[in-house]
Amino acid sequence: MSPLTALESLYPTSLKTRIAPVRRLVIGRLWLQVLLAMVLGVIAGLLMSPDTGWLGRSTALAVGEWISLPGHLFLAFIQMIVIPLILASIIQGMAGATDIQQLKSTGLWLGIYFLAATVLATAIGITVALALKPGSYVEMGSVSGEATASAKLPAAPDDRAGSSAPFSFSELPGQVTEALPTNPMAAIAQGDMLQIVIFAVVLGLGLLSLDPRSARPLLDLFGSIQSVSMAVVGAAMRFAPLAVFGLLAQAMIKTGPGVLTGLGVYAGSVVLGMALLLLAYLALVAGLGRSNPLRFFAGIREPFLLAFSTNSSAATMPVTVKSAEEQLRVRPSICQLVVPLGATVNMGGTALYQGLATLFMAQMFQMELPVSALLALVATALGASIGTPAVPGVGIIVLSSVLSSVGVPLTGLALIIGLDQILERFRTSLNVTGDLAACVIMDRFMPSKRSREEERAQEVRQETRGEAAAPETVME
Repeated sequence: MSPLTALESLYPTSLKTRIAPVRRLVIGRLWLQVLLAMVLGVIAGLLMSPDTGWLGRSTALAVGEWISLPGHLFLAFIQMIVIPLILASIIQGMAGATDIQQLKSTGLWLGIYFLAATVLATAIGITVALALKPGSYVEMGSVSGEATASAKLPAAPDDRAGSSAPFSFSELPGQVTEALPTNPMAAIAQGDMLQIVIFAVVLGLGLLSLDPRSARPLLDLFGSIQSVSMAVVGAAMRFAPLAVFGLLAQAMIKTGPGVLTGLGVYAGSVVLGMALLLLAYLALVAGLGRSNPLRFFAGIREPFLLAFSTNSSAATMPVTVKSAEEQLRVRPSICQLVVPLGATVNMGGTALYQGLATLFMAQMFQMELPVSALLALVATALGASIGTPAVPGVGIIVLSSVLSSVGVPLTGLALIIGLDQILERFRTSLNVTGDLAACVIMDRFMPSKRSREEERAQEVRQETRGEAAAPETVME
């Protein structure tokens, strides 16, 4: 059987068919509920802060722990489900390619584009930090003492990430070897997303080389994993507003109102950097994708707002694929490949944040980073953002490893842990925007043996066969 025929036989059910659990979140305006929860959480936390004198420090901290419990449970549920969702989606996306040649060429150019876009995002973050110097607005007394002691500082993901040893070119072959998942189960257990992505790509290529009758059961299994994962995500997201309220209230209880001015300048710098990155994405869509940037921005409204609400680009994937296919008119084979890979590898918003936050910390401690350190920061942020799990709460952990790599003290993290609950939502929306921009650009440049209409017809036939084969169930 020819590769083209084999791929046509394996054509999987589209990821957008798993949209039902999260579709109601869009209709119910979850993003508006989350915004309201943010405001109420900040107000409640400031009122209960020991600085107001209403509650003693020990009592306030104890109340904060209980209030934040739903938020920590929410994060745990999302983190629990993201790895099987990403693994299944990448494999399903590879099987959705129209032919082997398209898969090879798209993968090569997609990797180059992701690297270039991530470097651009990091450079924007560093430029904004150097121009505005937000760290100079924070008093050093706010960094030490009880504020630091009351915050849980994250540890670096592993010893290598937290090492500040200079990079050696002779070590590169060993680092490349270490990136390969010699034990995929260990990589899954440790949450090493780069190794998980590599394992998914290798497994996907292996499936495509099999006879379709042998590969089909495993692809059907991954399709079921997608459905179950999205069902869990949809159920957990109903509690997102309560989770946001509790986490922000606890953060304000620990931080207090004394550092709001400095943190406000820092937050404004981050939002400005992300606005510049958004403009850069729109320029890429107009220049490389030859699409109307305003029409593009209007077409991504649903995944943009859902990413802000869920704080997870992985949880947003079905809506992202649907918008890319139906609003942006991208070929299904491109969407199915780019979106799952982009949700794990293309972290432009995260890279920008890491570069800007690192310089913010350095300025706060009155450290001058030389040009060599800035170049190392770009490389470190690039490596740290690639393979970062597409779940809430990991950005601050990855930032700790980036800070360590350039010698910036970690104690300043105590100030921004609470604020990160807000800023993380903005960068998640930017990450999803970057994935959709990549879809539009790859759709223009990557050749295919079938037109969009032919691919869409194949997708409809596959969905029809899946519905016909599915047993009838009674839903209450």
